[in-house]
Amino acid sequence: MSLYIKETGKNNDETLLFLHGDGIAGWMWNKQVKSFNDYHCIVVDLPGHGKSSEIKPLTVENTAEMIINLIQDQAHGKKAHLIGISMGAQVIVQILSTAPEVVDHALISGTLVRTTPPTKNFLKLLNHLIEIYTPVKNNPLFIKSYIRSYNIPKNLFNKFKESTYNIKQDSLDKIIRENMLFKMPEGLGNVNVPVLVMIGEKDYRIINESAKKLINVLPNSKRAIALRVGHIWNMENPELFNKVLRAWINDESLPIGVKVS
Repeated sequence: MSLYIKETGKNNDETLLFLHGDGIAGWMWNKQVKSFNDYHCIVVDLPGHGKSSEIKPLTVENTAEMIINLIQDQAHGKKAHLIGISMGAQVIVQILSTAPEVVDHALISGTLVRTTPPTKNFLKLLNHLIEIYTPVKNNPLFIKSYIRSYNIPKNLFNKFKESTYNIKQDSLDKIIRENMLFKMPEGLGNVNVPVLVMIGEKDYRIINESAKKLINVLPNSKRAIALRVGHIWNMENPELFNKVLRAWINDESLPIGVKVS
């Protein structure tokens, strides 16, 4: 079974490939795809998510291999600009470590990476988190609270609900652990791909710390903060996200609303 993908603008010269965060699906990039109708856009549903929910097991490494094959098969020139948030960004980091030749530019945001093994206390806390989340993940009140916490438009409630329901119980545990325990891969110090490492100003502290770690390892990278937004800021402020993405892939200065640091 192949990953579900949605393609637009196949006749355009350059390919953009979008990778969504954990617990959502490719629809989170709808505002980006609409804005980039002058590019060949490929939007993926990751394993265990959306219309790829039957594909198992989800691991960041296996998913990276699938995306590399997809780029080689369907991207123009067997190369693409990669855009990812959260787990999607982790997959891009993994791709950079193993096949940087398939990446033109990369924009990653909200990327959690670990440089040391998790402690026993952290693993206990993670187990507890999964135990608490599992029985309420499909609860409409919980989903509405999730949307409010990320300042996401209310009209996307049904999309979030559908994505949550599509994640099967036996996939949920794996998805959460892959995201929370993702380890910084080896080989990033040799990658010369231009990488924009983003965080939302209201993003989690651990995400900010991870961004600094990535900047210290990736030789051709830049760190920037999207002001007044949180973790899933491509939906919270799509206009700003689209301006940042277009500027980055065209080697232009980043727009107002972003602080380079």
